[in-house]
Amino acid sequence: MARPTPLIIFMAETRRFELLKGLTPYLVSSEAHSTGLCDVSEYRGSLACGWLATNSLHHYAHHMENSDKALDTGSKRVYDVAPSEMFGEFMKTGWAPTPLTGIIQDEVIPYCVARRADLSAAFSGLRVVLPGGELKQRSNDTDYQFRPHSAFAYYTGVQGVEAQPGSVLVMEPTKEGHTPILFINPRSTRDTDAFYRDAKNGELWVGRRFTTDEAAQRYGIEVREVSELEAFLKGKTAVALHGYDEIVDAKVKKHARDEELINFVSVARLIKDDYEIREMQKAVDATHRGFSDVIRVLPAAVATPRGERVIDAAFYGRARVEGNDLGYNTIAASGSHACVLHWNRNDGEVIPGDLLLLDAGVEVDSFYTADITRTLPINGKFSPAQRALYMLVYESQKAGIEAIKAGVPFLEINRASHSVLAQGLIDMGIIKMSLEEAMDPAVGLHKRWTLHGVSHMLGMDVHDCAQARADQYRDGVLEAGMVLTVEPGLYIQLDDELFPAEYRGIGIRIEDDVLVTEDGFINLSENIPHHPDEIESWMASLR
Repeated sequence: MARPTPLIIFMAETRRFELLKGLTPYLVSSEAHSTGLCDVSEYRGSLACGWLATNSLHHYAHHMENSDKALDTGSKRVYDVAPSEMFGEFMKTGWAPTPLTGIIQDEVIPYCVARRADLSAAFSGLRVVLPGGELKQRSNDTDYQFRPHSAFAYYTGVQGVEAQPGSVLVMEPTKEGHTPILFINPRSTRDTDAFYRDAKNGELWVGRRFTTDEAAQRYGIEVREVSELEAFLKGKTAVALHGYDEIVDAKVKKHARDEELINFVSVARLIKDDYEIREMQKAVDATHRGFSDVIRVLPAAVATPRGERVIDAAFYGRARVEGNDLGYNTIAASGSHACVLHWNRNDGEVIPGDLLLLDAGVEVDSFYTADITRTLPINGKFSPAQRALYMLVYESQKAGIEAIKAGVPFLEINRASHSVLAQGLIDMGIIKMSLEEAMDPAVGLHKRWTLHGVSHMLGMDVHDCAQARADQYRDGVLEAGMVLTVEPGLYIQLDDELFPAEYRGIGIRIEDDVLVTEDGFINLSENIPHHPDEIESWMASLR
C-alpha cells in the first residue's frame, strides 16, 4: 500500500482539528507542498511537510496554539504569526556550511584608499562618520529600493546590490592618520533565528549578505557588526553627515566642522579619477542602448493608451539589465509635454507627427549615471518646423561644447549656448532687439523659451557636487577631469502667441555628457546621434 502523503494526513485530520481550534480549514497548495512548507492557514504560519507527516495531531495543535502571537519580523507585518518553540528548534538543524570562497576586491578599492587618505588629511585628528543611509518607506511595510549615500559609496567601494541599509563608515583617528571601520548588518547565520524571522535583514527574506570577515576581504578594511555602532560612538566627538542614520544622529552631536565635511565630500568628486571616467563611459554606452530600445518600441507606444509609459518601461528595462537602476526619473515627454521641463508623469499619448523628448540615464552598479537627452520624431521624420527649431538647438549645443576646456569659466558654456539661441530667435523675428541687448543679464528675454541652465556637474549624482560653494562650481573655472552636461533647449508653449502656430507645442532639448581636458573636451556620448539626418537614419535602422 502506498504511504499516506502529508496532504492526505492533513485532510483526514482537519475535522478533528476544527473541533479543537474552531478554524476554517485551508487546503495545502501543490506549490507550497513542493517547497516543503505547508501553508495551512493564512493566519497560522507554516509547517515543514515532513514534520506534519510524522507527528501527531496533538503536536500539530500545540504548534498552532503557540503561533497565535504576532511574529516580530522587524517591520510592520502585523499579519504574520510567531512559530512554535519546536519549529524554532527544527529550523536550527540540517543546514550545510555555505562560506563564500574566491572573494576578490573590485578595481575601485585602490581608488577608495587614495580617497580616504585625502579625507584623513583634511580632518586630521577628528573622527569622521559617513552613514550609508536607511530604507525609505514607500507605503506601510514596503520600502523604496535602497541606494546608499554617494559619499559612503565613494569612500568605501560598496556597490550595487552589495550596498545594504544601515551601514556606516567610521574613520577612527590614529597617530598616523585614520583607521577606516565599516559597520554593516552582516549575514544572518543559521545559529540564530534571524535568518528566517527578520523580514528586513534575514537571509530567507532578503537574500545572503557578507559576513564581517567576507566584507573585510571584499573591501580591504576592518568590518564590524552595526549592532556595535551605538556603543562605539557613545560619548565620542565626531564630524558626521547628519540626517541619514538614526544611530548616528542619536549618538553623534553636531560639530562645528560638519558643514565643512558636507562640502568636502561633495567637492572631492568634482575631478574624476580614471576609474570614474571609465564607469561614466559605461553608463553612457548603456544609455545609448536604452535609447535604441525606446526607438524599437515606438510603434507599440503609438498603439497603446498612455504610450509614454511604454517608453518609460523600455528604458527602465535596460537600466535594470545593465545597471543598478535609473540615474533619475525618466522624462518621456511626447508632443507638448516636452515643453514641461521635468515631465515625468509619462502618462500621455504618443502620436505620429509629434516629437518625443527623451531625457534618461542608466546608473551602473558603481552608482555613476549618464544624463542624456535626445528629441526624436515619432514617425521617424522631422517636419520643416521641427527641423528648424532642432537645428537652432543643435548649433547652440555645438557652441556650448566647443567652449569647454580647462581654465575657462564654467558659466562660459551657458553664455556660448544662449548667445546662439538668442541670435536665432532674433533672426526669426521673435525677439526684436540686438544680441547685445538680449544677452544683457538685466534683460535676457530669450529665457522665456529656455528657462534652465545649460550645464551641470555629473557623476554619482545626476546633479553632482551640489554642496560645492559657488566659487568652487558655478562661479569657478573648468578643470581637467570634470564631467558635465551640455543641454540647451527651446520650449514653445501651446498658448504662446509670440510664435507662429506651426511652432507651438514643440519642445526640443539635446544633452550630452562631456569630459573636460587640458586642451579641450571629450564628448562621452558623441556616438549617440545628434544631427537630425543622423537621428532619422538611426531610427530607420531600428524599425
